[in-house]
Amino acid sequence: MKRDRTIAAFKGMIVGGTMLVPGVSGGSMAMILGIYKRLTDAVSRFSQNKKENFFFLLVFCLGGGIGMLLFAKPLSGLIERYPMPMLYFFTGAVAGGVPLICRQAKIKSFSWKIPGYILIGVVSVLLFSVIFQSDVFAGTQMQSARESQSFLFLLPAGFVAAIALVLPGISVSYLFLMMGLYEELMHALTELSFSFLLPLGAGLLLGILFITKLLTRILEKYPQPSYLVILGFVIASMAQVFPGIPEGMQIPVCLLMLFLGYFAIRMLSGKEQSAGLA
Repeated sequence: MKRDRTIAAFKGMIVGGTMLVPGVSGGSMAMILGIYKRLTDAVSRFSQNKKENFFFLLVFCLGGGIGMLLFAKPLSGLIERYPMPMLYFFTGAVAGGVPLICRQAKIKSFSWKIPGYILIGVVSVLLFSVIFQSDVFAGTQMQSARESQSFLFLLPAGFVAAIALVLPGISVSYLFLMMGLYEELMHALTELSFSFLLPLGAGLLLGILFITKLLTRILEKYPQPSYLVILGFVIASMAQVFPGIPEGMQIPVCLLMLFLGYFAIRMLSGKEQSAGLA
């Protein structure tokens, strides 16, 4: 039990530290670390085992909070200074989780439905990104909304962000960036501005509770299609993170970072599988 909670805290740190990097999905990171289903079950079935679920979510969230405070800014700084190698590392990390998701989908034989479900996931993420890049969510309009009705704006913004937080492949930080909230969120986390964080967090919590319960039911009723759609989400997130083709001396560095990211996640997911916790 103690070991399980230590692993949950450690994985929470990884998820928390990476989820504030634009383009990196916290849901994808939880999925490829093999802790995603445990999280959704703990939220959607909280009342069935309150004590165990409470402590599991507590240590995961504490780990996530520590990860945000310790790693989010250094990671963002590394991406600003070494953008292509770091994004190749994240691309490799996301790719490293694909075999785990395929195992969850339990594909026994080929069917044309398989690429169809994956395509649904890819298209969904792309459409989601297009919607939040539209004029409806332009930065100037979001700024005026925040100035006039900050609470009434931040609460639904948190609810919408929960979709990106729960669904793998959709970057919550990228969504905050599209809504014009990313810089203010980073500032609020640094300064502990509760007038900003509390309404946003309340909306986020409500969204997580609603969406997680719905997602859990779908995963139970349609496991293979659900995981294949999630695989599409993850593939689309790789496309969003991919920084392009390196040149010159960056080629060996980027390839090294790609393999490091891939094998780091494969090692973590392999340990999870051998421990019987995935």
